[in-house]
Amino acid sequence: MHVFFPDPPPSLPPHARSFPAADSMGSASKLRLWCSAFACALAFLGAHGDDDHLVDITYVESAVAKGAVCLDGSPPAYHLAPGSGSGVNSWLVHFEGGAWCNNAATCLQRSRTPLGSSKEMARRVAFTGILSNASDYNPDFYNWNRVKVRYCDGSSFTGDKEEVDPSTQLHYRGARVWQAVVEDLLAKGMNTAEHALISGCSAGGLTSILHCDRFHQLLPVDANVKCLSDAGFFINVKDITGANHVEAFFSDGSAKNLPSSCTSKLPAGVCFFPQNEVQQIQTPLFILNAAYDSWQVRHILVPEGSDPEWRSCRDDITQCSAKQLETLQGFRDDFLAALGASASSGSRGLFVNSCFAHCQSETQDIWFAPASPALGDRRIADAVGDWFYGRSGFQKTDCPYPCDSTCYTN
Repeated sequence: MHVFFPDPPPSLPPHARSFPAADSMGSASKLRLWCSAFACALAFLGAHGDDDHLVDITYVESAVAKGAVCLDGSPPAYHLAPGSGSGVNSWLVHFEGGAWCNNAATCLQRSRTPLGSSKEMARRVAFTGILSNASDYNPDFYNWNRVKVRYCDGSSFTGDKEEVDPSTQLHYRGARVWQAVVEDLLAKGMNTAEHALISGCSAGGLTSILHCDRFHQLLPVDANVKCLSDAGFFINVKDITGANHVEAFFSDGSAKNLPSSCTSKLPAGVCFFPQNEVQQIQTPLFILNAAYDSWQVRHILVPEGSDPEWRSCRDDITQCSAKQLETLQGFRDDFLAALGASASSGSRGLFVNSCFAHCQSETQDIWFAPASPALGDRRIADAVGDWFYGRSGFQKTDCPYPCDSTCYTN
């Protein structure tokens, strides 16, 4: 079995995610989870999409000859907003999230959606938050070359299986897709970049971690290159029933495309967890995450159907009982322990708030707005910008819930 990874349709908001809770979960249940996220995302776009900056899609047709294709064999794709002025030689490459698939059935379902086929992707997508083109909403990156890489392989861009699945005709080529897209961007001017930031949300945030050093190696040696992971720090913990299904889910990963610094010491499956990767990453890395990551709570700690009494709490932290909050505080403790010494390096950035949230860089009201979440006196965009340009370091962890009054709600 080839392992892949979970999130919602491209161009849709990052906080509507689906994750197969365990190999034992039926494909119909997984599909229902995904469809629920899709409906939620469409509602979001209907409310917020009209006023956003829309960017056309680019298909990397040349990648097909290299076997660098989506699950269904279609070419990979991205959206590029060219830089201007002082940002013309700066590049932000943001990898879309969208969860994972982990077997033939779920990957086949995925191949018929925008998360597995560029044929199904929206031709134009909104650029907001860290991708915004307005200085008032994105002060440090607004005039950069901004790229949103579409996610169509289901593996956080790690798969590279030569043979096509004979039963499904699926292609597991995520690592080749990553390489082909980056090479296409290098040919369009990124090869002379003075500044470059690889980022991503959720499964895209995990991509930023797994490919951080590899990205750095492809850029000019004198370029200022850094990595940002938004909600990509998935932790290896047991669920409330005592089962460790998340480790089982990743237990048969794409080992040859994971950093050898980890796979040389540990089984490939656990090398998908950032806690086993970040110590070896040499490139400066910023970890942006909620300590009560709502996606991890709903799909790792409390998988759907694990306990009916958790139904309200897993959807809304304000509805949790005292006992449930105690469990969530334990999850926060586990999360902080997994972070461990990852923030000890002076080159690392850390913004861990106590919000019940998942992905905070793509949504404008969270990334940079008057009422955006903050730690101390710094909003997320301020903290990331200061860290990237070396104006000041930023390594802050919030106090436990419910102390933070700045968390975004909608």
